[in-house]
Amino acid sequence: MQNYADDVKDLIEQHATALTVVFAAGVGVLALRRWMAGGVCRSKARLDGKTVLITGANTGIGKETALDMAQRGARVILACRDMTRARIAADDIRQRSGNGNVVVKKLDLASLQSVRDLAKDVQENEERLDILINNAGIMMCPKWETEDGFEMQFGVNHLGHFLLTNCLLDLLKKSAPSRVVVVSSRAHERGRMHFDDINLDKSYSPGQSYSQSKLANILFCRELAKRLQGTGVTVYSLHPGIIRTELGRHFFPTLAMWKKMILMPFLLLIKSPWEGAQTTIYCAVDESQANVSGLYYSDCAVTQPRPQALDDAAAKKLWDLSASMVGLA
Repeated sequence: MQNYADDVKDLIEQHATALTVVFAAGVGVLALRRWMAGGVCRSKARLDGKTVLITGANTGIGKETALDMAQRGARVILACRDMTRARIAADDIRQRSGNGNVVVKKLDLASLQSVRDLAKDVQENEERLDILINNAGIMMCPKWETEDGFEMQFGVNHLGHFLLTNCLLDLLKKSAPSRVVVVSSRAHERGRMHFDDINLDKSYSPGQSYSQSKLANILFCRELAKRLQGTGVTVYSLHPGIIRTELGRHFFPTLAMWKKMILMPFLLLIKSPWEGAQTTIYCAVDESQANVSGLYYSDCAVTQPRPQALDDAAAKKLWDLSASMVGLA
C-alpha cells in the first residue's frame, strides 16, 4: 500500500503541470456546459382545471413543455402532424406525469385547412383555452411549398400559427387571464422581411428564409399584444437556445464532412430538450410575467431583440399581409 501511495505521489509530481491543465480544462468545460444550459423556470404554479395547447409537442422542447404542463395538472392538447408519433408521446407523458388528461389532435401547419379544422375542433369541444404555445417549426429546408403555395418555412413557422392563434382568440379571451407563447429564435437577428418577395421566389436560401420566419414570429407577438390590450390575454416570444432536437434534420446533412467534425464536440455542450424548454415554460406559467405582454425572452429573462424586431410599422404591415394570405382580411 505504501509503494502504491509513493507511486501516485511520484506521478503527480512528475506530471503536475499536465494534470493541472487537464483539471482546469475539465472545470472550464463543465462551466461552459452549465452556462450554455441557460436559465431554469422556478415557478411552482399549478394549472389544475386549465387547458394548454402546444403545437409540435410530440418531440423535442414541445414534448418537454407538454410534460411540464401535465405535471402541473393541466389538460394538455398535443397538436401534431404525425399522429402515430403524437400518440406515442402522449402515452409517455401520461405515464411520466401521472396525468391522464393528455389528448392528441391533428394539425398540419403546412395546410391552412388543417389549421381551420383543428381550430373548429377546439372551439366546439373545449370549454376553455388558457395557454396556447406556438412551438412547432421547420428549419433550413429546401425551397418547398405549403399546400396553399406559400414558402414552407414562412408558411409553417409564421402563417400557420398566425391563423391558428386568430381562430382561437375568442376562446382565449373567454378563458382570460390567458397566454399566447410564440417560440422564435435568435436567428431573427439575421432576418429581414422581404415584403416585396415574401415567398423568396427571386432569391431563396434556407438560412435567409428561416431568419425571416423567426423575425416574423417576434413582429407577430408585438402586434398581437397591442391588439389584445385590455382583454386579459398576454403574449410572449422567445429564443429557446441552441438545442439537441430534430429541428436541424434538414440542415446538418447538408454540411461538408469537415464542418460536421468541427460541430460534433460542440453538440455535446448545447442544451438538452429539457433545458431548451425552460424559457417556454417560464413564459407560459411564471407569475411575475402575468401583467406584461409583447416582450421577447431568452434564458427565462426579458431580452432586447434586434432593431428590426422592434419595428411597429413592419409588425402592422406583416399582420395585414398575413391576414390577406390566410383569408382573414
